[in-house]
Amino acid sequence: MAAECARNALLQRVVDNKENAEKFKSDLMKIAMTTLSSKILSQDKEHFAQLAVDAVMRLKGSTNLEAIQIIKKPGGSLKDSFLDEGFILDKKIGLGQPKRIENAKILVANTAMDTDKVKIYGARVRVDSMSKVAEIEGAEKEKMREKVKKILGHGINCFVNRQLIYNFPEELFADAGILAIEHADFDGIERLALVTGGEIASTFDNPESVKLGHCKLIEEIMIGEDKLIHFSGVEMGQACTIVLRGASHHVLDEAERSLHDALCVLSQTVNDTRVLLGGGWPEMVMAKEVDELARKTPGKKSHAIEAFSRALVAIPTIIADNAGLDSADLVAKLRAEHHKQGCNAGIDVISGSVGDMAELGISEAFKVKQAVLLSATEAAEMILRVDEIITCAPRKREDRM
Repeated sequence: MAAECARNALLQRVVDNKENAEKFKSDLMKIAMTTLSSKILSQDKEHFAQLAVDAVMRLKGSTNLEAIQIIKKPGGSLKDSFLDEGFILDKKIGLGQPKRIENAKILVANTAMDTDKVKIYGARVRVDSMSKVAEIEGAEKEKMREKVKKILGHGINCFVNRQLIYNFPEELFADAGILAIEHADFDGIERLALVTGGEIASTFDNPESVKLGHCKLIEEIMIGEDKLIHFSGVEMGQACTIVLRGASHHVLDEAERSLHDALCVLSQTVNDTRVLLGGGWPEMVMAKEVDELARKTPGKKSHAIEAFSRALVAIPTIIADNAGLDSADLVAKLRAEHHKQGCNAGIDVISGSVGDMAELGISEAFKVKQAVLLSATEAAEMILRVDEIITCAPRKREDRM
């Protein structure tokens, strides 16, 4: 009963700006900034909130965060981070190969391109002259040349391989004017296949069944001191890359985690566009309604409902404690404020007092609040259902003597 009442209290007060794109974008910005304000990115939270909102807006309602790639490059300050449309692969382009390809057809592969040795383990080949050795090497080269021919038969102009590409096949690719990229890390190559709309191939005998990836332009770009390969105009229009810059690896790892949190919350909010104020406001609203329900309910049920409202008030108390403020005083003030009609009061940890959440722009997604409310209620019910513990008698030690 209490959970139902609390949920209805929230439902009456949600704001939904789905129709108005400008307002909805500012809602998303507020949610992103609220998420980031407790993290390492809080100094530049506007900059990062903007990055996160732009990236999620490109997804056009899909919650597949795989399409947003995050690259970490030490150097520069956090403010230098930026969003780039398209896909960036953290690799260099091989020697003597074209640095720029337009209307690329990409074959993404996972195959060994070393000088196809005759791989039979434990086998020995004995030869009696150098010419025989040369013959074996020639045969191996021929085998490699065949493989490269098959790959070229797909009509591609870019070949991305997860494994090593040896000098000889690389030379063959360069002669054919094909861009060959080796050692594309696994995460990168899976994402590249997803983003360009191709599939990862490992055999090349029937080109018609292989799905090639496409993009408008491949070129080399510089970030800091590193060269990277940039794929723009990819098949999957919503793909983008966020390049994070920062002083050290630790800062970058922390920044990536914070940004990932923001992206998760935003992608869910885009699906369910209802928004609430934050800062302990929703809990106080729910607690007030649940309290009123407890007063109207006869019998022992009212005790349980009252306890539910006390549990809700724990959240603003914790927010105040975490900020090193006097929680008892603040929560009492909050409760008094909430008895006024249409009140937006929550805890403003910056000034250490009760503030107006609408003015401060502290927002949360309704979907997240609802999930918290319902899963906590379920967990409490589960614990209450466990009423007996049946213990098993300890196993006796066998007499080994």
